[in-house]
Amino acid sequence: MERNVLHIKPEWLLRRSAVLRCLLLLLIILLGRGPVWAQQDPMFTQYMNNILSINPAYASVGSTIELNLLSRNQWVGIEGAPVTQSLSGMMPLNNLHTGVGLSFITDKIGPVRQTGAYVDYSFKVRMDYRTYLSFGLKAGVNYYNTDYSILEVNDQGDPLLADDVTRKILPNFGIGVFFYNERLFAGISVPKLMENQIHETGYSSQLASKEEMHFFAIGGYVFDINRDVKFKPYTMVKCVPNSPISVDLSAHLLFYERLWVGANWRIGDAVGAMAQMFVTKQLKVGYAYDVTATDLNSFNKGTHEILLNFVVNTGRRRYMSPRYF
Repeated sequence: MERNVLHIKPEWLLRRSAVLRCLLLLLIILLGRGPVWAQQDPMFTQYMNNILSINPAYASVGSTIELNLLSRNQWVGIEGAPVTQSLSGMMPLNNLHTGVGLSFITDKIGPVRQTGAYVDYSFKVRMDYRTYLSFGLKAGVNYYNTDYSILEVNDQGDPLLADDVTRKILPNFGIGVFFYNERLFAGISVPKLMENQIHETGYSSQLASKEEMHFFAIGGYVFDINRDVKFKPYTMVKCVPNSPISVDLSAHLLFYERLWVGANWRIGDAVGAMAQMFVTKQLKVGYAYDVTATDLNSFNKGTHEILLNFVVNTGRRRYMSPRYF
């Protein structure tokens, strides 16, 4: 689900702008003040091009230097809706059995902004011919910043909004495992193991908030339709305590090793379409568009996502084409 936070009846939404402000405030409280009923980490439709951000074991998969830039504007048309940018890079070390990665992510929703920077280290062991199992560690910090003074509120002096600005630096670390060969890939990971406290308890035991652990599982397979067309179904499952399980089902067709065309279904939440094209052997550009399946559909213009992927060929042999995963 996209953030798994909104279950609003259509008649309640008819109050337009004032209600949308209340809805945004409720979403923020759910994310940052109350018991976690939502998924805190941002979601990408083109998550296959951002595996490093959720699984550090991916850092040793390739044998070239790769850079990825993703920009996502969610629920366009709703003031204060989520806006997310991610920049990540990875490179192999000299023996090609280890790799390092670096990722930056910024996520803004209303008055809440999170900025994270993480370093990844991964090593892999050979299981069989071109079949590997990699292990990874992630470490970094997340800068959490809220400024409730920008909100329009009806109840002045609300104790929930008493602290106009909250700033915290939250260190964290994570682990992951990734299995792959020429056609099959699967991984499990927990990118944040520490449940850092964000807001202290002050009004009741129910008002504490913290970073919840997110558990990810990802997998897929690449089939040959014919010499020029390949088919790649894949999925991602995300589990967060006190939140519904999120399941993404996706499929891509690859034409002539150059053009990816696919679709995505986030069960119970959204459907989308995407296309990615290799402009050159080193540069890939992509675009994805989501339409929400919730009651918010009538109040936004969809979600847009842009991808840039750049590969620096170091001359080393690749064990797996980077175009598959």
